[in-house]
Amino acid sequence: MTSSKFKNVPPPEGSGKASVYARFIPREELSAFEAWNPSALSGGDAHDSAGLPTAEPEAPPLSVAEQLAAQLRAARQSGYQDGYRDGLSALDGFKQGYAAQITSQLGRLMASHGAQLDGLQQQLAQAIAVCANAIARQVVRSELVAHPALVAAVAQEAVEALLLSARHITLRVHPDDAPLVAQGAAEVMKARGARLIPDASIARGGCRVDSDIASVDGTVAARWRRASAALGSGTEWTDADPSDADPGEATP
Repeated sequence: MTSSKFKNVPPPEGSGKASVYARFIPREELSAFEAWNPSALSGGDAHDSAGLPTAEPEAPPLSVAEQLAAQLRAARQSGYQDGYRDGLSALDGFKQGYAAQITSQLGRLMASHGAQLDGLQQQLAQAIAVCANAIARQVVRSELVAHPALVAAVAQEAVEALLLSARHITLRVHPDDAPLVAQGAAEVMKARGARLIPDASIARGGCRVDSDIASVDGTVAARWRRASAALGSGTEWTDADPSDADPGEATP
């Protein structure tokens, strides 16, 4: 019986030290082995013991029902994605359209309120002008009655308004105002060589100055017209007091 342990045979003399792997391995020392091929290192396809590639098992073909189900799932997924995309696009368009509509409505509303406010402001300004006009009319009437001598100051201002080169100056006043003007404006009339003429067509409190080059309308009606225009009313002066009118008559 051959022993399973072998001693190394010493190398011949003069051959140097032998390598530890320089011996034959007896068959009895090999427990198992298999043939080696290059594809084992490259990760290639599996091969059988003869070196031939082994065939992988093929999946069984899908049935018609399974194919239809797969197509249906794919169609549903595609439809969902398309619908989701279209829905987002429609939602964005709706938001933009709604915002534009609200902006337009707010713009029209603000424009309408602005127009109404302007109308109310104009009505208020007109009402204030009418009220101020009525108050001023009463004040003028009261001043003409309480201080008739003020006509002298009016006559003096009218004469001084003429150019210094004016000649043939005449000052026309109401006959009842003539003494007041002759006394209160005597110096100015004398300096300008003006002649005082009583004229019943001139309302009390006013005067009219004429010369060879210009005229000055200092009547109450003309002065009132200018003051009323400054107030934005433009009403004409009337000698009658509206408060004295017949209650049954309409006041213009």
